[in-house]
Amino acid sequence: MITGIVVALPQELDTLTSQKLVKGQCVSLTKTLLLAYSGAGVNNAEAAANLLIAQGATRLISWGCAAALSTNLQSGNLVLANSLITAEGTTLDIDATWYRHVKTALEKSANQANFALRTGTLLESKVLVATSAAKQQLHQQTNAVALDMESIAIAKVAEQHKLPFLAIRAIADPVTMDLPKAVSHALNAQGDVEIGKLLRFLLTHPFELSGLITLRQQFGAAKRTLKACAKQLEHLINL
Repeated sequence: MITGIVVALPQELDTLTSQKLVKGQCVSLTKTLLLAYSGAGVNNAEAAANLLIAQGATRLISWGCAAALSTNLQSGNLVLANSLITAEGTTLDIDATWYRHVKTALEKSANQANFALRTGTLLESKVLVATSAAKQQLHQQTNAVALDMESIAIAKVAEQHKLPFLAIRAIADPVTMDLPKAVSHALNAQGDVEIGKLLRFLLTHPFELSGLITLRQQFGAAKRTLKACAKQLEHLINL
């Protein structure tokens, strides 16, 4: 059985390989593990998932960071989704057998690597959710614990091909945090932060710098958790 993993951001890619990939590229990490670097957003994630299947993947993982919607989650916590909710409110199920196997393996890893494992519903967002108030409202509406932009798209591709799917996401920004406005300002149509735009915004809004530093620290905590989890990948995929 071949497992395909989709990552959206270069920082997430770094937690799995030192190889430098371009968006849309798929590489083999082992004989049973494929990795695709999709870029941000629904369309990119869908294309990467289809590419992995074309390359022989027989099950899919959405891997990367997420925003917390619940106050029970902190930066660096690992979320193993037990269900997913689309932006339209439809619930998608997770492969129960694979989920139980991975949950057991991650519980052992969490104890050894000193990170907290959480389970719950993962919600899809097709836009950047930047404010604490918006995140809290989504939690109240859906009871989802975390949010990302790509997992649902990957799950839908898996469902279409009748393949198992899991979402493994580390929390970056907690629900109590408003994202710095500089992030939204610097995002391009592809969902990437343009450094030039970011720096120009900081020149006229220097007070944004502290928020960016905090966000970087939180993203670093998420990356450390993903790297610890990546060391257990062979246990996660061997079922």
